[in-house]
Amino acid sequence: MQNLITDVPHFQVGNAHDKNLKSGVTVLTCDTPFTCGVSVMGGAPGTRETDLLAADKTVQTIDAIVLSGGSAFGLDAASGVTDALRHAGRGFEVGDQTVPIVPAAILFDLLNGGDKNWVQNPYNALGAKAYSARGLSFEIGTQGAGFGATTATLKGGLGSASMTLPNGIIIGALVAVNALGSATVGDGPHFWSAPFENGNEFGNLGPSVTYPTGRLATKGDGRNTTLGIIATNAKLTQAQCTRLATAAHDGFARALVPSHTDMDGDLIFAASNGDKACDDLIYLGHAAATCMARAIARGVYAARSDPFESPPCYARAFS
Repeated sequence: MQNLITDVPHFQVGNAHDKNLKSGVTVLTCDTPFTCGVSVMGGAPGTRETDLLAADKTVQTIDAIVLSGGSAFGLDAASGVTDALRHAGRGFEVGDQTVPIVPAAILFDLLNGGDKNWVQNPYNALGAKAYSARGLSFEIGTQGAGFGATTATLKGGLGSASMTLPNGIIIGALVAVNALGSATVGDGPHFWSAPFENGNEFGNLGPSVTYPTGRLATKGDGRNTTLGIIATNAKLTQAQCTRLATAAHDGFARALVPSHTDMDGDLIFAASNGDKACDDLIYLGHAAATCMARAIARGVYAARSDPFESPPCYARAFS
């Protein structure tokens, strides 16, 4: 176990970023098509093909999920992944054509100081590059879709975490943290996620002894949205995946304060590819939320920034 979403068998993750652009893309894919649901709880989402994930729709499996920076421009990253999948012969067969099914979601990082004055949209190429980089191991922090991410007080990032339940079901979380709110309490180093930490995966400081009672720290310019994926080897229907994604949003609320605001596009996909029977979806949802809360803290904890970058990364702020 690597404490990554790829601890769930057969899933792979690829990241790509552009340092000058100060943005990037993350792709989750699998050896075979997998079941997926989605839950959107933010007020400003940006998505592609999420309507297809409703339980009453014809196509019941997908080929990849894309998380991207770039706001609406970042949705083009899914086109790069779709082209790569089609070249590999992956997708939904319609007559003599193969159509890869690639839902996607984006976060807003256009105002983070990177060079956004492009002539040609760079996200298609970044999507293809992220897909080509897919594997069982990947870096967290300032990587992929979290490369240019921020929170109200600290640099954001890409986080992941996993856990194995007593019945053998594995849950994994992947998240790009670009929140309106904060992952840490007040001006201190303590994470809101501290009660759920496993070992010292994000510093082992424990919960804060004081909590702010006034106005909460928030970004003021709309540079927001946290995007997450939950994966499991439990055998779930599309409807059950949707319920799992909804339950996992509790992890956002445990780890980011405030969350699910009208200026966030907060969204979680839930993916299932396994054959493990699940007889307690409520417990599975609690595990997903716990895993997501840990992944958020890990993403912020692992982020890195240069000495002049604002906001600072966790390591620079609390070293």
